[in-house]
Amino acid sequence: MPTPSCPAGKPGPAGAVLDVDHDDVVVLDESFTDNPYPTYELLRARRPVTKVRMGMNSPVWLVTGYDDVRAGLADSRLAKDATKLARILRRAAGIPEDAEGFDMGLHNHMLHSDGAEHTRLRKLVSKAFTGRAAALLRPRIEALAAELADTMAARLAAGERSVDLIEDYAFPLPTTVICEILGVPDDRRAEFGGWSRTMLSTAPPHEQLAATEAMGEYLDRLVAGKVADPGADILSEILAPDENADRLTHAEGTAMASLLLVAGHETTVNLIGSGALALLRNPEQLRRLRANPESLPGAVEEFLRLESPVNTATMRFTDEEVIIGGTTIPAGEIVLLAIGSANRDPGRFERPDELDIERSTRGSIAFGHGVHYCLGAALGRIEGEVAFRVLLDRFPSLTLAVDPGELRWHNSILLRGLVALPVSTDG
Repeated sequence: MPTPSCPAGKPGPAGAVLDVDHDDVVVLDESFTDNPYPTYELLRARRPVTKVRMGMNSPVWLVTGYDDVRAGLADSRLAKDATKLARILRRAAGIPEDAEGFDMGLHNHMLHSDGAEHTRLRKLVSKAFTGRAAALLRPRIEALAAELADTMAARLAAGERSVDLIEDYAFPLPTTVICEILGVPDDRRAEFGGWSRTMLSTAPPHEQLAATEAMGEYLDRLVAGKVADPGADILSEILAPDENADRLTHAEGTAMASLLLVAGHETTVNLIGSGALALLRNPEQLRRLRANPESLPGAVEEFLRLESPVNTATMRFTDEEVIIGGTTIPAGEIVLLAIGSANRDPGRFERPDELDIERSTRGSIAFGHGVHYCLGAALGRIEGEVAFRVLLDRFPSLTLAVDPGELRWHNSILLRGLVALPVSTDG
């Protein structure tokens, strides 16, 4: 039988959700970051489409029910055009139309494009991210995972009380993989983690801007170098002309490199960390997985559903007036589709808050749905499967080294991931 999977971190004060029935705008504070699921449950039941605010940001519309979220992911009326999105964000922030220094920059990639332009950009990139291409990377991923696990085991054997499964394993594994296949030198890889976390967080605008500029300056030089002197890496392949002599412009290449670097490690870091925590908090499920390692691919899908690494899909906006779940959203409004809520909707999944590695996750939208379905899904699944297989083989007695209430999650409405996960061994 499946066992309950209580969310990590403290539930937070009840006041975080008490005003759902009365306030025009639901304020999402740090307690929501620690544990968004009580709020999601109330919103699905009472206000499945509503305005929310988090941090210093302007209010946006949040959609929480499974059917509405899945439909929204494929609804062309919820647009992603970068130019129009920048205009809406400008207006929301009170920035004049003619002000300088406010554009989509590194965000001007295929996730913020529609129609023919999206098709063109995705075609130029997808050749390098097929399932076959991802499968060819498995031996390298296995070698990296084994190396990282050996290092953690050696430290524990030498007397360290615990290691951080995020910093020492979940982060370096996918980060190294994506940097290697994109041709990013070793000495710059650690910086990308800090830059991407800040860019995707609710940090003050000036901090997000500084991180974006730092990443942009580096990628600008990297892309120029790959065009001038292509190497045997995927970034060079992506930047090369296709069979019709079409190619990414320099700006498109820089934005695409940013997207691949950030998306290529953030989701897998969160998958490994959250999945490991779910197993450690559910020893019966962990026992079942050890006894039946063939079920690991299905378990990875359950980890993705239970604690979706992408909590809300990237921003969309209403290109016209749209009715979602009986609620009318005017044109020109920002809409966030809550994947993390949809994947715990009891209308779609029975006992959605429980970890069940043997459940059918058919219908899970952890990697999205529609034309913007995650390009790196195959790679992420392989990385997750390898990461957990190595952990299970190498650490037969892994345990949490802290009380679950001490764990903290990154302050982001977009991503759902642990800041740290201290672990130790019994023996």
